[in-house]
Amino acid sequence: MFQIVCLKNRLLFISFCIILFSCKNRSIKLPYYNAPDFTPLFIQSENDVDRKITHTISNFSFVDQDSNEVSQKNVEGKIHLANFFFTSCGSICPVLMKNMHTISMAFTGDTNVVLLSYSVAPWIDSVGKLRNYVITNNYEAANWHLLTGNKTTIYRLARQSYFAEEETGFNSDSSNFLHTEHFILVDKNRRIRGIYNGTLELETNQIIDDIKELEKE
Repeated sequence: MFQIVCLKNRLLFISFCIILFSCKNRSIKLPYYNAPDFTPLFIQSENDVDRKITHTISNFSFVDQDSNEVSQKNVEGKIHLANFFFTSCGSICPVLMKNMHTISMAFTGDTNVVLLSYSVAPWIDSVGKLRNYVITNNYEAANWHLLTGNKTTIYRLARQSYFAEEETGFNSDSSNFLHTEHFILVDKNRRIRGIYNGTLELETNQIIDDIKELEKE
């Protein structure tokens, strides 16, 4: 009788551990962001994702610091991280770009991860200017593209695709200067999975962890 009770208790304990482990696993999975209010949506079923998450990053095409065209084809089926900066910025941009470099180095040689830094002053940031910026700051990295192109197109992509300035900036046009500390993490299906303060070291470390988590999906 005693053995039966012990066995039942052990089975209950194992069942509890399995449930607890499963819950922890589910809580690790990153949320989705479907609107510029940044409300996180935690969804477990892939069928539910397809049904509920309608927002994806739009098609784009810009030029990087090496004069290469970079478009949605370069991030299709890959995880990518985006931010917005300009080379003459002396406030938050140096910190943002330093942290992007840290993330880039964490995934050196990982062809599944791409970093995109869009210039919000493309009328100043020519390809040559971006090239000099990379050289000056020692930001050479095969997986990191600093992009320039049409201002209106960049601003529209930033605000309406990446939700770069939250809800208040969604309907702003290119006459309003874009300046944000946000890093936006996007999965292989071009769905937003994380939004972070790119000026913080703690957030930078979290991004690295979250990218690794996305790679498991």
